[in-house]
Amino acid sequence: MDQETAYDGPQIVGMDLHRSRSVLLRMTPEGTRLGRVRIDNSPAGLKAEIAKAGPHPRVVLEATYGWYWAADALIETGAEVHLAHPLGVKLFSHRRVKTDERDAADLADLLRMGRLPEAWIAPPQVRRLRELVRYRHKLVGMRTSAKDQIHAVPGKAGLHVPVSDLFGRAGGPGRPPSRCTAPTPPAPPRCSGWSPSSMPRSATSPASRAPPSCVPGPG
Repeated sequence: MDQETAYDGPQIVGMDLHRSRSVLLRMTPEGTRLGRVRIDNSPAGLKAEIAKAGPHPRVVLEATYGWYWAADALIETGAEVHLAHPLGVKLFSHRRVKTDERDAADLADLLRMGRLPEAWIAPPQVRRLRELVRYRHKLVGMRTSAKDQIHAVPGKAGLHVPVSDLFGRAGGPGRPPSRCTAPTPPAPPRCSGWSPSSMPRSATSPASRAPPSCVPGPG
């Protein structure tokens, strides 16, 4: 059940942000709780609720899924927004009792005591550039994975590829197609240092011609 307490001084608001709903908890700089409310996520709903905290409240939320829209909406209301670093508040996950209200209260307590591990709130134009870089990094990873799978196909079949990279300069477009060949079986052993020309002429007559000792006989 939502709770409200009248107060006209400066307020600190802890926000536990989730995908569809969030919890806001207001308190005084001394730590006295003034109110708690659960809202459906929307910029308009958040602005209407934060207006109860008076002018220029100090608001803290964690840098978690979907924090962009919440931070932008809070900044538009004139609030002093602080972004908690997820690694700095990871200790919350080890509590025996973990609720949305406790999370919001802990964020507000860290902010009012000056112990909040903060992350930088990048402006919208920087965020857009970051998203482009992240998306390109993701696409490059997908391309590398696809190439690795294609390179593995002839390897699984025991075929030899005459180039080190099918997608490089040697295997790219505009080059004559190269055939994958199976490994060449080893040649049978030969007698080193022997040839018909090295035999004496008398040994080449049919009567004296005998097979070399190194050639195996039948059986």
